[in-house]
Amino acid sequence: MSKILLIGDHCIDEYRYGTVDRISPEAPVPVFKFSHMDTKPGMAGNVRANLIAFGCDVEFITSAQPSTKTRLIDIHSKQHILRIDDDVPGAPLAPHYQEDLSEFDAIVFSDYLKGFVSYELIKWTRANFNGPIFIDTKKRDLVQFEGCYVKVNEQEYNQRTSVCSNLIVTLGANGAMFRHDEYEDFFPGNPVEVVDVCGAGDTFISALVYKFLETTDMPTAIFYANKASSIAVQHSGVYTLSPDEIKSIII
Repeated sequence: MSKILLIGDHCIDEYRYGTVDRISPEAPVPVFKFSHMDTKPGMAGNVRANLIAFGCDVEFITSAQPSTKTRLIDIHSKQHILRIDDDVPGAPLAPHYQEDLSEFDAIVFSDYLKGFVSYELIKWTRANFNGPIFIDTKKRDLVQFEGCYVKVNEQEYNQRTSVCSNLIVTLGANGAMFRHDEYEDFFPGNPVEVVDVCGAGDTFISALVYKFLETTDMPTAIFYANKASSIAVQHSGVYTLSPDEIKSIII
């Protein structure tokens, strides 16, 4: 069992389900009739849930107060009508945290740009940890993460101000790209009926870390992560793969 130190922003994903049958007489907006609610851990909390599902032992460091994302979802179409973000800015985690880093097989940063994860924190961690470091980030200056495995999505890649090696770019239905040693390798996607892409990146980084620690082979890990995230997007909301779904992944 791999032991992971996970550091990052977390939130509560709140899903309010209901129906829309009419337009408000007060303004040209739909009237949402509430039915029921569900809550799930989001952002780094979703990464934690997925890493545990893959059998990892996870120690989680996060901010004291989570943000909340509230989604209004139509029961019939499963479509999001509105999302309300109640962001709680996080104070940066100071370097020199107390954990004995030698106990961990890998360190994972889930950085949603809420203030908890800083460039300085990652720089200190890289200087004091000999194992692999994985960073899922919305930061743009990627060259500061040289020496780590960095994962961004296509939009984040297009908005970057610099680039680093060992960069994994998720491309949605088109799969993923792995940029390393000045080469770019492409990994095809898995055609599926997409219900919701929310949290798919969290599933991808979790599966990537798990499989890389098992095989020490990044292409194999990317193939595996592609398949895992293609399962997640067939479900509504942030999703943790079931044991049977994990067993079904063949590469």
